[in-house]
Amino acid sequence: MNANASVVVIGGGVMGTSIAYHLARAGVADVVLVERDELASGSTSKAAGGVRAQFSDELNIQLGARSLEAFGRFEEETGHDIGLHRVGYLFLLSTPEEVAGFEASVRLQNSLGVPSRMMDPAEAQRLSPLITTDGLLAAAFSPDDGHCTPESVVHGYASAARRYGARILRHNDVTGIELRGDRITAVTTTIGRIATDTVICAAGPWSRAVGAMVGVDLPVVPLRRQIAVTEPVDGLPPHLPMTIDFSTSLYFHAEGPGLLLGMSDPDERPGFATDTHDRWIPRLAEAMEHRAPTLLDLRRTGGWAGLYEVTPDHNALIGEATSVSRFLYATGFSGHGFLQGPAVGEVVRDLYLGRVPFVDVSPLSAGRFAADAPRPEANRV
Repeated sequence: MNANASVVVIGGGVMGTSIAYHLARAGVADVVLVERDELASGSTSKAAGGVRAQFSDELNIQLGARSLEAFGRFEEETGHDIGLHRVGYLFLLSTPEEVAGFEASVRLQNSLGVPSRMMDPAEAQRLSPLITTDGLLAAAFSPDDGHCTPESVVHGYASAARRYGARILRHNDVTGIELRGDRITAVTTTIGRIATDTVICAAGPWSRAVGAMVGVDLPVVPLRRQIAVTEPVDGLPPHLPMTIDFSTSLYFHAEGPGLLLGMSDPDERPGFATDTHDRWIPRLAEAMEHRAPTLLDLRRTGGWAGLYEVTPDHNALIGEATSVSRFLYATGFSGHGFLQGPAVGEVVRDLYLGRVPFVDVSPLSAGRFAADAPRPEANRV
C-alpha cells in the first residue's frame, strides 16, 4: 500500500465515492477512499432510491436540483446506467397545515427553478391510481423527481474516480486519526498507516465515532428503517410517481413489476441493528388501509432494513471543522443523503480546494447546534 495521500475519504457509500470522484476529476492527486466493507454496503444499498428537489429548506432544494441534473447526465459522464426513472414525486396532503406548508415550499421551489406545483385530489389519483382520495385535501408534485438504483450510482462514481487516479481500499477499517497539535498527520487502518494532512468524513451513521477521533462532535444517531417489496402488480402504471402519504409517511414506487414501499416507525429506537422484524407491519397495514387499500392484497416477496443517519434537526452536516485543521465532513442527511450525493460531492471538492461552492453550506455546519441555530427540514419521510 502506498502509505501517503493528499486526502483520505472515509466511507464508501454514495457520499464518499462522489467526493472521491469530484476531487480526482478536479486533478487532486493521491485521493484515497477507505471503506471497511464493500462499496455501497452501508446505508446507500438500503436506500429507497428516491431523487427529488421538493424540500422546505432552500439549501436542500438547491442541492436536490443540482443532483437531479447530475443524475440526468450520469451515464454519459461515467458510463454507468443507474436506472433513472423521472416519474416525479407526489406528496399527498390531508390537513390544512400540511397544505399551507407545501404551498409555501412550492413557492420557494418555483423561485429556485423547480417545476413543482399543487394539485387537487382527483389529479393526484389520476397520477397514482392505487390511492384513495378519502380525506385528501391536496397534493404536491414535481415531474423532475423520481428514483434510480443506489448501488449503480456508487459503482459508477467509484469506477470513474479510479480512472482519474483515486485509490479505493475496501475491507479496510479506520482505527484512528493521528494528530500533531491541531493538525492531522495520518489515518491508521487495519492494513496500515496512511500519512495525510486531510480527512473527509463520509461515514454515514458511523460518523460520530470518526469525528470523536479528532475531538469533533458530529451529532449523528443511527436509526433503523425498513422497506418491503411486493409481488408483481397487474396493470401497474408505467409512470407511477414516487407516492408519499405525508401524514403517515407511507410511500411506494414501482420496483420492477411490483412495488417498493415503506414508512417511518415511531417506535424504533436509535441503534445499529439492521435485522428485519414485523413489529412495524400493523402500522404499515393501517396506513395502507387508510390511503391505498389495494396494497393490502399484495404479497410481500422481500425487504430489508437499513440505517438513517439522523441529526437533531433532521438536516445534514456539511463543512470543515474549526478546532482541527483539514477535517471535513458530509454526513447526517436524515434520509436524503443518497439524492444529494452528486451535489455534495461538488461542494466538498470546492471546500477542500478553497473555492466558493455553488451554494453556501455554512448554515449546515456541525457547529450550528452549539450556536443554537438549528436548520430544520420539514419535507422529510
